[in-house]
Amino acid sequence: MNLVEMDELEIGFIGLGAMGMMYAKRLCEAGWKNINVCDLPSKYEQLKTTLAGSGLTVLKDGHAVSRRSDFIIYSVEAENIERVVAEYGPSTKLEAIVGGQTSVKEPEIRAFEKYLPDDAHIVTCHSLHGPTVHPKGQPLVLIRHRASDDKYNLVIRILSCLQSELVELSYKEHDRITADTQAVTHVAFLSMGTAWKTQMQFPWETPQYVGGIENVKINMTLRIYSNKWHVYAGIAIMNPSAEIQIRQYAQSVSDLFKLMIQEKQEEFENRVKEAGDFVFGKHAENRQPILLSDSILDRFSLSSVPSEQRKPNSHLSLMAMTDSWHKLGIRPYEHMVCQTPLFRLWIGIAEYLFRNTEMLDEAIRAALYDKDIRADDMEFYSASKGWAECVAVGNMAAYQKRFNDTAEFFKKRFPEGVRIGNEMIEVIKTHQRVGLGNIAHSDS
Repeated sequence: MNLVEMDELEIGFIGLGAMGMMYAKRLCEAGWKNINVCDLPSKYEQLKTTLAGSGLTVLKDGHAVSRRSDFIIYSVEAENIERVVAEYGPSTKLEAIVGGQTSVKEPEIRAFEKYLPDDAHIVTCHSLHGPTVHPKGQPLVLIRHRASDDKYNLVIRILSCLQSELVELSYKEHDRITADTQAVTHVAFLSMGTAWKTQMQFPWETPQYVGGIENVKINMTLRIYSNKWHVYAGIAIMNPSAEIQIRQYAQSVSDLFKLMIQEKQEEFENRVKEAGDFVFGKHAENRQPILLSDSILDRFSLSSVPSEQRKPNSHLSLMAMTDSWHKLGIRPYEHMVCQTPLFRLWIGIAEYLFRNTEMLDEAIRAALYDKDIRADDMEFYSASKGWAECVAVGNMAAYQKRFNDTAEFFKKRFPEGVRIGNEMIEVIKTHQRVGLGNIAHSDS
């Protein structure tokens, strides 16, 4: 790393939410001396007090950041990106590099092209994890939209301190893959949370949500609802590919639920297993499993219900996910290069179910004949429909209300859920690294 570069280059953040703050602090800790930050002008005095002595330079607004920074990162919500770039983009320093952290890149690129000076270089990014996850080893998408070699390589040097795995894509590739991997994953967990909240039910107190992959479902649902609503709303509503995926997921839930309540065993079983063969069949047989054993996953439980009291679960959420991948012709393993922790765990628990014949058959029987869990499945069906309709009409306010109402129900367990979720992600990530090392050794 060029020490003169680190001493003289100025890096700016417009917007200082959780991800913007995480980036700014990590770059500062890595030795970049001139980090300029701003948020809403109304927060200026508060930020100056909060960040006093942090090494970050708090400026009044985006104009001040843009005029002096050599690399500017817009860290604002996707729904606000055009308005913010329209306001501050014209103040961009000559020959500066500009990027953003939004999870949907088409609106971001469109705003950059419309409002930035022609001499500005555009290199944008997206860390495929939340602010509470350590970026080391996590995918970091880098999009070179309009930049010289020197400017692009400078961005790589700056962001190298995150120790993330760089994935180079176009903005269109990014949005398509994000829709395939994140949008449906999120709506599945959102639907679980809404269903539990509607029943006034804490799942860790219920026998069918005890142990193994149930711990993953619960902890990841809490993880989503502990974050900001706009993170997920932007991906779902502003990414044109996402609505297709979410609509199909809700349709798969509906189709399977209808077969369940009619007890059409042959049709239901054939549809579920055909989808499983498509997603987890022969083409995926040689892949190392993502998840660990039940005994390992049992360590990450919020439940006080003994494991021997566990009851069967229909796993409608996982069956519908696999069915929707099948209907859309998506092979999710092809997108593992852009995996988020949530997507890795979601495909992991689906894989865990479909590769365990005994567990899958038990789930099919429970789905068709266990009336004790029918109410849970009905609420999940209703919740998935509600989330899909909310996305279809593009109503951000409705999305926010649905999200916050459920988040309020679970908020007392957020700290524990996030802590356990982080531990789970790290254990599984370590397991994958060790497995890949063993595979490489056996191939040599």
